[in-house]
Amino acid sequence: MTQPLILASGSEIRATLLRNAAVDFTVSKARVDEEMVREALLSEGATPRDIADTLAELKARKVSEKHPGALVLGCDQVLDHRGTLLSKPRTQEQVRAQLRDLRGDRHSLLSAVVICENGQPIWRHVGIVRLRMHEISDEFLDDYVTRNWDSIRHSVGGYKLEEEGVRLFSRIEGDYFTVLGLPLLELLSYLTLRGDLKR
Repeated sequence: MTQPLILASGSEIRATLLRNAAVDFTVSKARVDEEMVREALLSEGATPRDIADTLAELKARKVSEKHPGALVLGCDQVLDHRGTLLSKPRTQEQVRAQLRDLRGDRHSLLSAVVICENGQPIWRHVGIVRLRMHEISDEFLDDYVTRNWDSIRHSVGGYKLEEEGVRLFSRIEGDYFTVLGLPLLELLSYLTLRGDLKR
């Protein structure tokens, strides 16, 4: 990297994706009241895409203002099910209710990434993946949540495709990295075009 790259996220999976791609970076988690911002945007009629993009930019800006000269990467992911935005579940009952609503149906994951430099956005991308869930039984759903709660409680949809959650799905249309919360191919292409990464 010709400029320092900072990941404004505490997400271990995003950090792992960057490390696995041999990208040098540091982490500085942004302190943003995501729930308050999301509720304000929803009350204004913002689309799921706009919400993901706005939250990613807020995180990047906040950290970028403290680190002049660095490239700061802000990320956010939302789940859109028939126009309803789902949030990270707080209880096992909430995740069970979400998964009951999603089963047998299609939903979208939108993963936004924004790069800020000196407090200003210089690049952004929103990746979209469409997923269709099997008609899973109540018994399997209950067992799945009980077995995986410690892991899926931090996931917006109540599942992780890189784990047992892949068994819930019959079809996935889109990029795997976007499902994990970071449109990695687009990000790497941008950093390469800038000359920050060598090809």
